[in-house]
Order: sequence, then C-alpha cells, then structure tokens
Amino acid sequence: MNKTTDISIGGMHCASCANIISRTLMKVDGVNEADVNYSTETATITYDSDKVGLEVLADSIKSKGYDPILLDLPSEDPYKENKESSNLTSKKPKDIHEIKAQREKKEIDKLTKLFKLSLLFSVPAFVVGMFLMQDGLFYIGYEMPMAMVLLFALVTPVQFVVGWQFYQGTWVALKNRSANMDSLIAIGTSASYLYSLYVVFWAVEQTGQYFEVSATLITLVLMGKLLEARAKGKTSEAIKKLIGLSPKIATVVRNGVEVKIPVDDVVVGDVLIVKPGEKIPVDGELVEGTSFVDESMVTGESIPVEKKKGDLVIGATINKHGSFRLKATKVGANTTLSQIIKLIEDAQGKKAPIQRFADVISSYFVPAIILIAILTFVVWRVFFGAELGFAILVSVAVLVIACPCSLGLATPTAIMVGTGKGAKNGILIKGGDALETAHKLGAVIFDKTGTITKGAPEVTDILSYSKKSENDLLKLVASVERDSEHPLAEAIVECAKIKKLKLGKATQFKAVPGHGITATLDKVVYYFGNAKLMSDHKISMTKFHKDLHALENQGKTAMILANKKQVLGIVAVADTIKETSAQAVKILEDLGVAVYMITGDNERTAKAIAKVAKIKNVFSEVLPEDKANYVKKLQAKGMKVAMVGDGINDAPALAQADIGIAMGSGTDVAMESGNIVLMKNDLLDVPRAIRLSRLTMAKIRQNMFWALFYNCLGIPIAAGILYPFTGWLLSPVIAGGAMALSSVSVVTNSLLLKYKHL
Repeated sequence: MNKTTDISIGGMHCASCANIISRTLMKVDGVNEADVNYSTETATITYDSDKVGLEVLADSIKSKGYDPILLDLPSEDPYKENKESSNLTSKKPKDIHEIKAQREKKEIDKLTKLFKLSLLFSVPAFVVGMFLMQDGLFYIGYEMPMAMVLLFALVTPVQFVVGWQFYQGTWVALKNRSANMDSLIAIGTSASYLYSLYVVFWAVEQTGQYFEVSATLITLVLMGKLLEARAKGKTSEAIKKLIGLSPKIATVVRNGVEVKIPVDDVVVGDVLIVKPGEKIPVDGELVEGTSFVDESMVTGESIPVEKKKGDLVIGATINKHGSFRLKATKVGANTTLSQIIKLIEDAQGKKAPIQRFADVISSYFVPAIILIAILTFVVWRVFFGAELGFAILVSVAVLVIACPCSLGLATPTAIMVGTGKGAKNGILIKGGDALETAHKLGAVIFDKTGTITKGAPEVTDILSYSKKSENDLLKLVASVERDSEHPLAEAIVECAKIKKLKLGKATQFKAVPGHGITATLDKVVYYFGNAKLMSDHKISMTKFHKDLHALENQGKTAMILANKKQVLGIVAVADTIKETSAQAVKILEDLGVAVYMITGDNERTAKAIAKVAKIKNVFSEVLPEDKANYVKKLQAKGMKVAMVGDGINDAPALAQADIGIAMGSGTDVAMESGNIVLMKNDLLDVPRAIRLSRLTMAKIRQNMFWALFYNCLGIPIAAGILYPFTGWLLSPVIAGGAMALSSVSVVTNSLLLKYKHL
C-alpha cells in the first residue's frame, strides 16, 4: 500500500545535502518518490508500506550523517524490531513545531557565537595582513615586527575551531561520494592556510602569504549563513503565527461543574464555556448563547461574524462580545486550525516542477566548480608560468565565489512566502506544483450553485395586483406556506421573519406536486403556485403573462397567489448571485483568463444568471457526473483549466482540472479534491490566487536568473579572465563576501513577496 510521510531532518548544510538525502532515499526498495526541501528541512516520502517501513527510511537518512525526526511513528510498524535502539526519533505532531523552533534557535545561537569568535580573530588578522605588511593591499608604510607569526596565531583558531564545521560537512559529503558547499569552503581556505604556513615556516624567501584571506573568508561565509538562517526563519512566519494562535486552556463543564483543563485534554462531545475576549479552544457547535466571532485568522475576513445556537465556530478564533456554550465537534489534529497548518506544511514541502531544474544543476555544480578551480590553477601555473601563490589565489577565488545555495534556495523560499501569504489572506494552496500551475491558467469554470450564487433561494420580487401592500402580500403568502417543507417556501417564510411580520395559521393545507399548494386562511381559500395551478382552478392569467415571463427570463422562479376570484400578486424567488461574482469575472478576463459557468439548470435560467454575472460562456443542463467531461473538452484545446466548486458533485471535475479550487464553505470531499481552498468563499479570491501564483513565479524566475547569472559572471572573473587585459583580479575576500550576499539576496527577494498587493 502506498503511503506518504514527512520526516524532519536536522544537520543539512546546503542544497547539496538535500540532493544527497533524496538520492539515498530513492535507492531504498519501495520508495516511489522523495522530495527533500532544504529550506523547510523536511523530506516528503511516498513509499510502499508492504516493502519498506519507516525505520528503514530513517536508517538510510541517519547513515548519511543526518538526524531524522518523524511526526508520528505507528507502534505497529513491522520493520521496527528494536524500538529502544531505533535511529528514528518519533514525536507527536504538536511536538514537531517546538523541535523545529528549538533547532532553528540553536542553529542561530551557534552561528552567532562562532561568528563573534571569528570576528575577534579575523579583524586584527585582516588589519595586520592588509595594512601592516609590505605586500598588503592597503600597506600604510609601517611593517609590523613578527607579523607573519602573529597572523599564524590569529588565523589558526579561525581555521580549525570556527571552520571545523566545514571540514565535518566535507567529510560527510566524501563518505557519500559527493561534494557540497562545505567542500568548496574547506578546500579553498585550507589551500590559502597551508600555502601561507609553507611561506612562514619553510620557504627560503618569505614572500606573499594569505593567512588573512582564509580567516576573512570563513568569517564572511559564517555571516552569510547567519543572515540566511535568520531570513529562512522569516519565510515560515505564517505557520509560526498560526501555531501561536492556538489557546492552551479551555473551560469545560463536567458533572455540572466548570473546570479549566489543557486544550489537549478536550474530547469530542465536551461542553465548553467561552467568555468575551477569549479564544475559542476547539471547533464546535453553539448550544447556548449568541455572539460575534472574529474569524480573520482563518478566513482573512476582518468583520466579526454573528453566531447563534446551531452555528459552527472554529477553534482559535476570537469571541468578541457575548458568552456562549459550545459542544466540541473536532479536537486535536482534526480542528480546522490544525488542518490548515498541516496543509501549509505539506504545500511548503512539495516542490514546484521548476525546482527540479535547480536540483539537477545543483547536483553537478560543486564537482564542476572543483574541477574548474583545478584547471584554473593548472592553466595559470603551467601554461602562463604564474607564481604558486598567484595560482592558488585565483583557484581559491573560484572555489569561494561559486554558491549553489542561492540556486537551491531560489524556489523553496518563494514557495514558502507565497503559500504563507495566501494563508494569511484565506487562500490555502496545497503545494508548490499548484502554485506554479495556477499562473498558466487559460480558463476558469465556475459551478453555479453555491459558487457564483449564494446557494440558498431568496425572495427577490413581490408584485401586488390588489389593494394589499407588498408586506401584506408577503405576510399572506408566508402564512399559507408556513407548513410547507419546500425550499422555496422556506425562503418566503424566512423573508417574512426578517421583516418581523406576524404570520397567521392556515388550515386545510394541501400540496399539489409540480403545481403548488392550496390552503385556507381566515375562511378564504388561497392558491399559490405556477400557471398550471391557476389553469386548474380556472383563474385567468392573461393580464399577468408579461410580468411572469419577465421574471422567468431573469432566471427567477415566479409563483402566483390567487383566491377563487382573481390573481392577487406574484412572488419571485431566486438563488441570487454573490455580490462579488461579477467583479471577479471582470478581473479574471482582464488577466486574460476565459470564464465559463457550468450548471444543471435549463438554458434560459442559466443564461439569465450568467448575464447578471457577466459570463459569456455557459454550459447548461449538465448532469453532475458529466462536469468532468466539460473540463476535459477545454483541456483538449490546449488550455490549463481551473474548476471552482463547492459540492460533492463537483469533486470529479475538481480532480480532473489542472487546478481544482474549492470553496471553504463546501463539503469535505470538495475541499479534499481541490488544489486551492478559498476560506472566505469570496470569488474575488480566485483572481487573487492567480495573481499570487504569477507574483511567486516571477520571484522564482528572478531568484534563479540572479543565482545563475551571478555564477556565470563571477566564476570566469574569479578565474582571472580579465587579468591579462586589465590587470584586475578578484580577491578571494571580495568573492567570499559576494557569495554570502548572493544567498541572502535570494531569500530577501522572496521575502519582498509578503508586501505585494493581491
């Protein structure tokens, strides 16, 4: 049986580490797919549980020198023979976020300490080597006595204490018959250090040394890693904020007594008390009281929503006014908040197709750079007869300026910020693949009911043909329809209640299937229904046909009220379109996306609704099971198609579409089938999602361009290609600074996406 699991991985140093782990996992029999994300430090693995167990997956990761942590390890895992000596650390879902945060903080603290220590020794080494020695770049005319010995004493701790992590990373890569960013730094700085050591202690003539170069390089690389770690932390702010929203304590009524317990101890069926200003502990149904609830953290909608008995509330949203009691319906990992967090994590762990391009380049990049550095040394030393120190200098510059990390960070950081921004605005995107595909959409198909329309009929028109006012007519109709269970009757009664009309009690109520009803009120017999009902009772409709047809042409269901003598009026009911539907359609068309509406309604009603929504393309009289076929027809024309729906009957079409967009008010089946979930049920979020996709892809392209352009331009210059013509040579120190800034610039560019308007 195929299963998918997420494993958090500690100890990754760069994008090359992610490639090593991915290749290792793919060699395990039974693993179908393994996506390892360097930014999120997570491996998403699809595997055949009949062939391989979680313990084997963990062992393969552990064998490469990394630290795997599984979210939840099933006790019945048949492949885990000795749980006590297991390589796999198993944690509950609630623990994993704490572990990641602790790991992140520990890494930043470690880098900060090492950076400060490195600065303490590197700054004086830089001053001595650059300013106080004759061969220094900024020599001031004063030669410091014993300068080389002092440099040796200052640089050695930096090289082997601060820089020890680079040797460790290189050793791990060597064991895996690979090379990574640490390899470049270790080889480059070691070459500088060892050559300088030779000059100081063994050379006949003490010529140029590069002690300060190796120390400064290590310091700059550490600075880059520190800035990168801090910036990477900001890309996952959306998840951190959501986790922080969850309340810790709940007030529960047990055995008639109010007790405060940890939220984790709440069980389904518990009755909880929520007071004004408190966060709602879990998902539940109001059983007593009313209030207004701020649901902005889930839906992005800033206006509080009124809640009354029978309404559902979402855990971690804020109770603004009244007190109420609720019955817990979803707790723990099943709450809406937990599901949203899981969805975002899954999205950030899934690679966009464009990331595979970067992965392929990164896998060959480091070995290629080492080869180029060796060739650079040979060419300058052998073919041009350059001094040994010069040849080492340019080779070190080549090793240092090449940075595969910026390429590895280009896509995942943008995906993380993009999905986080979407979540903040109530747009939940289920993966980098969905985020990438959305920017290519050529057509969007909207289901009508509950998507373009509100999904519930409302009274739209009241036409009186007697002395009765509209309210009197509505009161009369609602009174005779009071006992009907028909949805249209419910809409009429609800309208009367909203207007606070006092209804009478009808007798002799009789439903006439397909025609309407008859009922007696205050000793008067009334008929309420369609033209067929009027014809059955010989009531003339000649004068009213024009009004009737006008309402029906607008897609409304028009019902006639009459007594035995005459027609008294017409009440029209319709499933009205949402306020933002037409605006959303206009924006989509401005974005160059064709808009279609699909419905089971007859052609006349469908066209009437489409006209109000300003949709030109309509598929009408479509059976639920045929909706997916209409998606296929558009795809056959070469279009990338999105389907927007909210019902169970939309699920096949949502799954068939290139992008399925489910309304947050829809069924669980529809939301599971969709690639994007709109929590606010606002159609304006459809063009917002497409715009977010386009902005994110623009950031990815910018990041990848600059990462590749930087290396394509920097490596030849570092190799000294300009030196024969201009005498200009790139210092390894400058190369190190540029390398550090390249990774930071990529992450910073991704973070700018947070400030874009959707």
